Amino acid sequence: MKHLLLFLLLLGAGGWSAQAQNRKYLVLLKDKANSPYSVSRPEQFLSQRAILRREKQGILVQEKDLPVNPAYVSALQQAGAKIWFSSRWANAVLVETTDANLTVIRALPFVAGLESNRSIGRARVGFAQFAANRRRDKRGQVDDPQVYGNSREQLLQLGVDKMHAQGYRGEGMLVAVLDAGFRNANQVPFLSQLFSEKCVVGTYDFVKKETSVFEDDSHGQNVLSIMAGYQENQLVGPAHKASYLLLRTEDATSETPVEEVNWLLGAEYADSSGVDVINSSLGYTTFDDPTQNHSYNDLNGQTTLISRAARWAAEVGMLVVVSAGNEGNDPWRYIGAPADVATILSIGAVDREGIRAPFSSFGPTADGRIKPDLVAYGLGTALGSSSGLITTGNGTSYSAPLVAALAAGFWQANPRLTAQQVIECLRQSGSQWTQPDNELGYGIPNFERALTVAAESYSLLVYPNPFTSADRLTVQWNEIPLNQTINATVTNSAGQVVWQQKYASDQASHFSLQALSLSPGLYFLTLSTPSAQRTVKLMKY
Repeated sequence: MKHLLLFLLLLGAGGWSAQAQNRKYLVLLKDKANSPYSVSRPEQFLSQRAILRREKQGILVQEKDLPVNPAYVSALQQAGAKIWFSSRWANAVLVETTDANLTVIRALPFVAGLESNRSIGRARVGFAQFAANRRRDKRGQVDDPQVYGNSREQLLQLGVDKMHAQGYRGEGMLVAVLDAGFRNANQVPFLSQLFSEKCVVGTYDFVKKETSVFEDDSHGQNVLSIMAGYQENQLVGPAHKASYLLLRTEDATSETPVEEVNWLLGAEYADSSGVDVINSSLGYTTFDDPTQNHSYNDLNGQTTLISRAARWAAEVGMLVVVSAGNEGNDPWRYIGAPADVATILSIGAVDREGIRAPFSSFGPTADGRIKPDLVAYGLGTALGSSSGLITTGNGTSYSAPLVAALAAGFWQANPRLTAQQVIECLRQSGSQWTQPDNELGYGIPNFERALTVAAESYSLLVYPNPFTSADRLTVQWNEIPLNQTINATVTNSAGQVVWQQKYASDQASHFSLQALSLSPGLYFLTLSTPSAQRTVKLMKY
């Protein structure tokens, strides 16, 4: 808990005091110079699980990951600003101040400007510690599709029955749900196993600045039930054995830019906690103040704050799944933000026959990319209500969690893949992969088809190949079990061994072949473990 305490001290402990003359601004900082934090000591601000997630995917901790320099926070406070939170990725501080004092703040030498010159609300950030829950329940490995009950059609459409039959239900995966509230989630029967098995590992409400999320809007509880519910013969979620972080970022009573800031903070919290998959059934195009609305031209994956936040989340190795939007029948008709981001999965809705739900939003993005990426059951989706009843609902809000939970189980089955490789496998498993469009994207994903893509495309990667003397060869061998010793041998075209090395294949997906002092020519790399052997050609220039 020392990391969480560090964040709360850094962000300040002031209470909320509504003052009519004050406004809130997201103050952007020029740099992180002279910071007490270092990329060489990530344990200062990231959990061990977050560090390992990066290491597994070959992602370096960068300056962007460092917390805001506390000296800058103190200087802003001394200049008369009330501090509400800081953002690592945006290198920004949310302040409350008078319009008159804003001039003083903007003149500080380390201040770069303001985010969109808009007033933005309050929140704070930390992270939860997580220990993977890998316990199997008393039913054993296989979930009989007969117990799926009302959720049977939505699971079979994605091949979740095959995923469960192979024993993958999300064990050991950590999923963050960013939503509008989780009313009664800790009381309803179909989620009781999550709490009895301590699979809800953390909660935070960024709207109210408190840890409880169980008394507000029920939308997030509906979403969670789709992913993780278990009530035999009534409702089964694809990833009902995963662990979950429940984060309230949306205020359902209003629509303001603060919710995009809350989302950024929630994503940073998820990152610091070591989350694998983010599901967010939220999207933004219009606000209570029409002058703050996003235009279609903003939907290029780069412009809106929430889209930048989703892109940053993907860059640190989390798999982000979001709803495409429910505006298909409206004059707007297009996806919202952050569904426009290239490196995340945006999910539309179909019915049981695979036909687009009328409300499901269209692509493309403003820069012409295919969106949505995939679609799932979103018309009459089985879910659990906050009253404890099993019912149905409509929306891409309910198709996205199905794909997020599928992704968690698929990644569990393929732990050496990176988040982006998982996304690519799911895209290529889509029912219309070869002929995508801006209504259904690449179509309906499927667990078994995704397994085939992983085996064919990512079973063994050696890159760069061809290579030069300046290159370091990286090997990613995904088809072998974890924790096996790998013997690597390089032979020339005459069959002579010219290099060899042993590697301890722990949790890392990647290892490097170094000190390859080879002359230009053709070589053969042979990799062997007690359970497998593969040989690939190498070309040295």
